[in-house]
Amino acid sequence: MAKEYLELTRLIERLHRRFLDVLRSELGRLGVKDINGVQALLLANVGDSEIVIRDLIERGYYQGSNVSYNIKKLTELGYLEQERSAHDKRSVTIRLTGKARDIVARIKEFEERNTGKLDEHGLGAEKIGEVLDALRRLERIWSDTIRYGSG
Repeated sequence: MAKEYLELTRLIERLHRRFLDVLRSELGRLGVKDINGVQALLLANVGDSEIVIRDLIERGYYQGSNVSYNIKKLTELGYLEQERSAHDKRSVTIRLTGKARDIVARIKEFEERNTGKLDEHGLGAEKIGEVLDALRRLERIWSDTIRYGSG
């Protein structure tokens, strides 16, 4: 089982990187050259919400170490609007601009097209459900390990 566990951890990382490559490729097809896959995923995760930057990380919407750089860049490029809290100047809320909502809508269309490919490759709803269940359990195990140790 140790061999399979190691393969699983490496596969999770590779799949995340590959998904970012897929997003980058689709952005190129859409003619969007000013943002990368990580930034597009961040926009998609914000969606229609107004979210405090700190919550991006706490909710698992952003995994990178350079969130402030990406927020700043996306704001400069006109994809995000920022608003400081009147009560806590350290707290900044972000929301998508119309430009970003357009990109997010196009990414969602792309994801819907890709969903159809899953069935073609024998990955129907039941199989995907099983994989999701296993990955959620793994996430809980890792979260518990962080909180309580491996003992």
